[in-house]
Amino acid sequence: MLERMRPAHLALAVVVAAVWGVNFTVIEIGLDHFPPLLFSALRFLAAALPAVFFVGRPKVAWRWVLAVGLVLGVAKFGLLFIGMDGGMPAGLSSLVVQIQAVFTAGVAFVVLGERPSAVRVVGMGVALAGIGLAALDEGTTGPLGAFALVIGAAACWGVSNVLTRKAAPPDALNFMVWVSTVPVLPLLGLSLLLEGPSRDYDALRALDWQGAGTVVYVAWVTTVFGFGAWGRLLRRYPASTVAPFSLLVPVFGMSSAAVFLGEGVSPLQCCAAALLVGGVGLASVTRGRREVVHPVDAEAIEPALGRS
Repeated sequence: MLERMRPAHLALAVVVAAVWGVNFTVIEIGLDHFPPLLFSALRFLAAALPAVFFVGRPKVAWRWVLAVGLVLGVAKFGLLFIGMDGGMPAGLSSLVVQIQAVFTAGVAFVVLGERPSAVRVVGMGVALAGIGLAALDEGTTGPLGAFALVIGAAACWGVSNVLTRKAAPPDALNFMVWVSTVPVLPLLGLSLLLEGPSRDYDALRALDWQGAGTVVYVAWVTTVFGFGAWGRLLRRYPASTVAPFSLLVPVFGMSSAAVFLGEGVSPLQCCAAALLVGGVGLASVTRGRREVVHPVDAEAIEPALGRS
């Protein structure tokens, strides 16, 4: 039975979901100012450097910080940012990355031996049907390669969720701040190698208030505020009470992209959204255990860190 949340905490959960959903639109704007790998590196640099002096030492072994930092920070966000820079719409990206819940369940089954319930299996099937519809729509209207990169990002997210579950960090914000220190140098190195020093230099030289604002938003509002508030909710309520609010992320993501970026939503995308969100909702059903699930995010900790 879900524990009833106080009105202030319920509002906070909705605000965090909105922050994470709008994050995809902000990243789309930021990609007009920075190459994708450089932008991702700046996001982690801005999130980690100031905050690391306030959260104390890591509360888990360094191997978990390094593993999650490389898989989540470098692989997941690298693929996500490149995919979005390659033409994957912000609103659709906020929806498609939610398939990470299916990858999480699959990896947890293989690695941890966690057998999904029949309800979760049905939910995963429904979610995969939604991804199929979204892929069909994207294949006729946009770059399918960019769509595949975002799927790859969701798969990396699933792996990082299982690693995070193994690490079992007692403080989500402390963990995410230290994880954010890991991708900075690898992403900067990849940016210099693949995007080129001149492109990076031109982006930094042309930095304006809008570009700086996107970095501040994705670093401090999405990561520091978002994870801090979400972690506070998870410490007070069962994950089964908090996690369903992450299903609002694609709602805010698609609606903000429509309002601020003029992205349209086709009828096929609406059907895909209904199937994917409904399927992820079923796949996230728990048996009443008090467990912490992690998505910017396992599933309850960072659903949209999405281009969290």
